[in-house]
Amino acid sequence: MKIASLAGVLVVLQAAMAPALAADDLSIERLATCQDSWLDWKKSNSVQLKQVGEHLRSDFSQKESVPYLVPRANMTVAGLRVAQVFPDSLGMGVGFSVGVDATFDQARRSLEKTLGKPLTKCEVGDNMRTCALEIAEKRTLMVMAEDNAKNGTTLLGCYYYYEK
Repeated sequence: MKIASLAGVLVVLQAAMAPALAADDLSIERLATCQDSWLDWKKSNSVQLKQVGEHLRSDFSQKESVPYLVPRANMTVAGLRVAQVFPDSLGMGVGFSVGVDATFDQARRSLEKTLGKPLTKCEVGDNMRTCALEIAEKRTLMVMAEDNAKNGTTLLGCYYYYEK
């Protein structure tokens, strides 16, 4: 009886700790933070583009009629749990972005810590909060969320082209 109780406690502890054990996915993080660019790879590095494509197909799933992928296992970017990946475009932006389970302020602080740079170009308007940092030509890191969002999801990513 004691063994069954102990086993039950261990299962509960393992389930509770699983989110904490998620590791940063460096290939996804590098794309989302403008350290790498699939737009550049399309021109010069088809091997790397192919590897990322294989990673997306094997480690993510996509339901019909939704524009995003969902990780098959827990993963993080800049220490934030990834809920969705938008590998191509989103609305008026072309780039690579992830939806993370974090408030706007949490995501901003985590990215600033990861980059070692502040996100200083910030705006509030049209019920949205955004911050941006131009990393290079055709590489702007953006963080955005609904102003006063109740769901705690924030979008962060690298945009090559973006129109308001």
